[in-house]
Amino acid sequence: MPSVKVLEEKKAIVAELTDRLKNSVTGVLVSYKGINVADDTQLRKDLREAGVKYSVVKNTLLYRACEEAELSGLQPTLEGTTALATSEEDYAAAARILCKYADKNKTFEVKGGYLDGEVVDIATIVSLSKLPSREVLLANVLGAFQAPIASFARAVQAIVDKGGVADEAAAESTQEAQAEQTASEEAPAEASEAPAAE
Repeated sequence: MPSVKVLEEKKAIVAELTDRLKNSVTGVLVSYKGINVADDTQLRKDLREAGVKYSVVKNTLLYRACEEAELSGLQPTLEGTTALATSEEDYAAAARILCKYADKNKTFEVKGGYLDGEVVDIATIVSLSKLPSREVLLANVLGAFQAPIASFARAVQAIVDKGGVADEAAAESTQEAQAEQTASEEAPAEASEAPAAE
């Protein structure tokens, strides 16, 4: 029978895992079987740089933590080797990095995950992995905001290059006057031709 000290340590680990599950926006479970040390080191570095917390966990302890965090839908995936990747801010980072790695290594497998406290299927995790990074999304949004401003700036510059607003307005009024004069000159000619046609 385990000692009191060991039980207390396990309870602390379960409490920490529960807190981690509850306070993250997304989490991905993987089977890390067959990963070598160099690849594991690189994978952990990539996850750390993306703000993702990654750790190997015991299935029995994570099983209890999932129960307490109301993520019991993850419990059937807790077999074999298990590592947990969680993120408190970025929804796609863990899925993007882990799915990319799983595509290259056949023994490394994504087992399950959750999103905003709801267990999701593998297809959802794969879809999440295809989203661009936060930086790319922000750049796209910024580009969308800048496009109308850039168009407006080009239009203003074109007016300035032509000599300003006053010259532009004068040119427009001159064109309108010429169009009216041409129209008035053509009207009597058409009227005089009308009786001749009869």
